[in-house]
Amino acid sequence: MHIPSAELMSILTRFNPWWRGASLDLPPWSRAVFKELYQWAAQPPAKRAVMLSGARQVGKTTLLHQLVRKLLDDGVSASNILYITMDHPLLKMAGLDAAIEAWREMEPSAGGQEFVFVDEIQSVKDWDVWVKLQVDFQKERRIFFTGSALPLADAVQESGVGRWHICKLHTLSFYEYLHIKKISLPPLPALPSLLSLFSWETSAFHRCTAQAESYVGHFHEYLLRGGFPQTALVEDIDHAQRLVREDIIDKVLKRDMTVFYGVRRVLDLESTFLYLCMNSGGLLDMTNLSKEIGVKRPTAESYIELLESVHLLFRLRPYGYGKEVLRGRFKIYLADPSMAPAVLLQGKSLLEDSVALGQAVESAVCKHLAGRYYRQNMQFSYWKNKKN
Repeated sequence: MHIPSAELMSILTRFNPWWRGASLDLPPWSRAVFKELYQWAAQPPAKRAVMLSGARQVGKTTLLHQLVRKLLDDGVSASNILYITMDHPLLKMAGLDAAIEAWREMEPSAGGQEFVFVDEIQSVKDWDVWVKLQVDFQKERRIFFTGSALPLADAVQESGVGRWHICKLHTLSFYEYLHIKKISLPPLPALPSLLSLFSWETSAFHRCTAQAESYVGHFHEYLLRGGFPQTALVEDIDHAQRLVREDIIDKVLKRDMTVFYGVRRVLDLESTFLYLCMNSGGLLDMTNLSKEIGVKRPTAESYIELLESVHLLFRLRPYGYGKEVLRGRFKIYLADPSMAPAVLLQGKSLLEDSVALGQAVESAVCKHLAGRYYRQNMQFSYWKNKKN
C-alpha cells in the first residue's frame, strides 16, 4: 500500500526524536547483553545483521534505544540512525523499503556508517529475505532487529546463516533483578565456573549458605515477581503477577499465535500451556498431555514447539547417545519461574508449597544457565539413572 513520504516521515519523526535534538528518557541501567550488542554496532566481528531475540516485555526495545543513545554519544550523526517499529499499522502497510526511502529523502545522509533498527520484524512479510538483501547489498548500513515471535522454520534459519548474528535476551537474572531494584547485599564467594562447585568441601557449602541468608527473601520475591523489568519495579506482588499473566502470556497465546502462526484452536493451546505450568520441571508425558487436552499427539507436539519458539519454555533432552536419547522424554521448564504461579493464581502460597517452590527454583537455574552460556552454543540436557 502506498503511503505518502510526508506522512511516513511524520510517523518516523515521533519515533526518532534525536533527529530534532531531543534526548532519550531511558533507565540508567542496562542488561548484561548490551555489551555484546554494542560490540556488533561499534566493531562488528563480521558483516552481519544482529537479531535481538526474546520474549515480550524483556526489554528489547529499551536495549535498542540505549544503543542509539550510545552511538549518538560516540559521535554518530543523528540523521544516520533510523528506528522503525513494525507494530505501527501504517509503517506495516507501507513496508520497510518505503520507510527507509522516506528517511533518506527527508533526512539526507551525513556520510559514513548508517544504522537501521527494526522493532518486531516478524510483522514484515518475508522479513528474512529483506534482511539478507540489506546485508548483501547495503555495505554502509548496519541492521539491528528484534522479534518476540520469530518462527524456527528451516528455511528461515538457512537464509540467516552468515547473514545475521543472534543475541538472545532472556528474562532478568537474579543479579540483574537486584541491580535494577538497587538492592545491595554482602558479596558471596567467587565462583569462576560451575565445575568448581564439585571441588567444594561440605564446610564450604555451609559457609556459603550462612553468607547467603540475606539473599533468600529477595530470591523468593524474584521467583514470585518474575524476571521482567516492569514486574521487578511494581510494588505489589499480586499486581506483578497479573502483569505477567495478562500483558505477557495472554498476548502471546491469544494474539501472536493467531496472527503469526495461524493457530485457530487457541483454547487447546491455552490448555497445553496450563498443563505445562502444572508440570514445569517434570518429564513430559505426551500421551497423557494429548489425553488431558483432547487433541492428537502430533497437534500437541506442534503446540510445544510453538510455545518454545515464542520463548515461553525450554525443552531438555536426556543425556546420552543413540536410541536412549531418541526414545527419551523431554524435560520441560518454563522460561521464567514466575509464569506458573502467575497462571495458576498461586500468589505467595508458592512459598508454602515445597514441591512448587522446588520447581520454580529449578526453572530459575535452567533459565540462568541458558541465558549465561548461549554464546558458547551449548546444548543442555538432563541426567538420571535407572533409579531416577
